[in-house]
Amino acid sequence: MSNPIDSVLLVGFGGPTKPEHIMPFLETVVKGRNIPRERLEEVAHHYHEIGGRSPYNELTFRQAVALRRRLREAYGLNLPVYGGMRNWHPFMRQTIHAMNHKGWKRAVGIILAAHRGAASDTRYKQDVQAGIAENGGVGPEVVYIGHWFDDPLFYEANAARIEEKTGFHRGAWPEEVPLVFTAHSIPLPAANGTPYVDDILTTCRGVADLLGVKRWQLAWQSKSGDGRVPWLDPDISDVLRELHAEGVREVVVQPIGFLHDHVEVLFDLDVEAKETARELGLKYHRAGTVSDHPAFIEMLARRVSAIARGEEPAAPEPALSGATG
Repeated sequence: MSNPIDSVLLVGFGGPTKPEHIMPFLETVVKGRNIPRERLEEVAHHYHEIGGRSPYNELTFRQAVALRRRLREAYGLNLPVYGGMRNWHPFMRQTIHAMNHKGWKRAVGIILAAHRGAASDTRYKQDVQAGIAENGGVGPEVVYIGHWFDDPLFYEANAARIEEKTGFHRGAWPEEVPLVFTAHSIPLPAANGTPYVDDILTTCRGVADLLGVKRWQLAWQSKSGDGRVPWLDPDISDVLRELHAEGVREVVVQPIGFLHDHVEVLFDLDVEAKETARELGLKYHRAGTVSDHPAFIEMLARRVSAIARGEEPAAPEPALSGATG
């Protein structure tokens, strides 16, 4: 008989928390890949432009606090919620060590990526297994919640963030203002054979329908790596130019492919895309990510509770091909 659920593990990407952490963090991210030094220095500059750090870890632990509170208050579950990162402290091996120290045996795992792909699902699970292996093969059994890119509460959290920023409300969206969703571009070979693009489009459609937006589209951002390999297009700045050429004067942009306002959002949208909009004379609204919105936290709490009470089976392991560049 399996052990009862006794803990929760948030599995995240991680980010540097001080200026001196930036380059070691980037070197960890690209370890084993042939990324030129000048490319790392370019990305390091992005971090310095947004204050010399990433808020990723801070925002993840804010989610952890909110989730633990919701589980206790709404579901009567007093479960500790841990966070382990792929690329920076606390690394997964450190988090697994801390969980072992407390004696936790069976955790609900939550991968902090909404849309399925090799880099946003398989690699995170592999990192958990590696963290256990680095602790001598000792660690909690981790069972994962099901995919939630099409959960109505995820739609609700995204829609609410858009309403918060714009002042536009569902059912009364101005027809002349298009909504542009963005997600992280990946190489086409990595996208092929995975549900990544379809998952994102499903989320976009669900949020647009909830708001009553007729004119929306998906753009891509944060393209990097080998320029000889085709990546998902169109880029957000190119979309802004196309919309301006069509006579659009106001646009709403929401990074639906991200859960936090970290460097890709804070630089690529709040610096680069915003500057493109300024040059074009476009009124530019950049809506927030779900982060710790109550609807998002409730969605996670419901799923953790269902597994803890034996009402929902753990998510099956994915059969995905491809890997991001």
